[in-house]
Amino acid sequence: MSEGPPDRLLTVKELAAYLRLNERTVLKLAAEGPLPAVKVGNQWRFRKAMIDTWLDDQMLGISRPYVEPVVNAGSSGMLLLDLASCFAPTHVLPALAAGTKTTVVDELATHCYRLGLIRDKTWFVGALIERENVMPSATGNGVAFLHTLRRNPEQVVRPFMLLGRSAEGVDFDALDGEPTHLFFVLGLKYNELHLPWLTKLAQMLVRPGALDALLEAPDAEAIYETLIAAERVVAQGTSMR
Repeated sequence: MSEGPPDRLLTVKELAAYLRLNERTVLKLAAEGPLPAVKVGNQWRFRKAMIDTWLDDQMLGISRPYVEPVVNAGSSGMLLLDLASCFAPTHVLPALAAGTKTTVVDELATHCYRLGLIRDKTWFVGALIERENVMPSATGNGVAFLHTLRRNPEQVVRPFMLLGRSAEGVDFDALDGEPTHLFFVLGLKYNELHLPWLTKLAQMLVRPGALDALLEAPDAEAIYETLIAAERVVAQGTSMR
C-alpha cells in the first residue's frame, strides 16, 4: 500500500495494512481509545499524520505502550545513552515567564538555541508547533513532551532533553483539560529508537511523589538531581527483575 500524503484519511482495512496488524486489533485499539480515530456513522477513520505521531510516541516511550518498539541492533552505540549524557542543570528553566502555548514554545526554543543545542531557532519553533497542531504533546497530569514530527540531523546539534517549569501552569491543550507545569523538550536527531532514557522518563514520572518533587525543587540544580535520582531508582528496579 502506498503511504500517501500525511493528512490522508485511512479506513480500518488500510490502517491494518499500514500497521501490519489484523483489522480486529485495529478496531479494538480504536474503540478503547489509545489509537487516535474518529467514528463517522458506524465507520472508523484515521488521519495518517496522527497515526504516525502516535507511533512515534509509542517508540519513544512517552505514552502508554501498545506497540512493541523495534530496536535496531545496528545502532547499539546510541542505545548506551543515559539521562546525564543528554541533560544537564543548564538544560533546566525552573521558572518559565511565558503564559501561553505559543510563548512557552518560543521560550523553550530560545533556551535550546542559546545553549547551542539547535542551529536554527525559527525552524525549531515551527517544527514544535507543527507537531502540536497534529496532536497536543501535553499528556495530562501537568506534563508535556515536546518534540518534532520529523528528525532533522542537520538542525539538531546532538540529542538532548530540556525541561521548563511553570508554577502557575499553562493551558497547553492537555488531554485531561488541566494546566501543564512541566515541559520536557526532546531534541531528537535520528529516526531510530536512540534514546532509551525516554522510556525511563515515563517510568520515573509515574512513581508516587515524582511530579511533586520536581514542582517543589528550589532551583535548576535541584530539579536536575531529582531526575537523576529518580533514574537511578528505575534502573535499580529494572535490574532486580
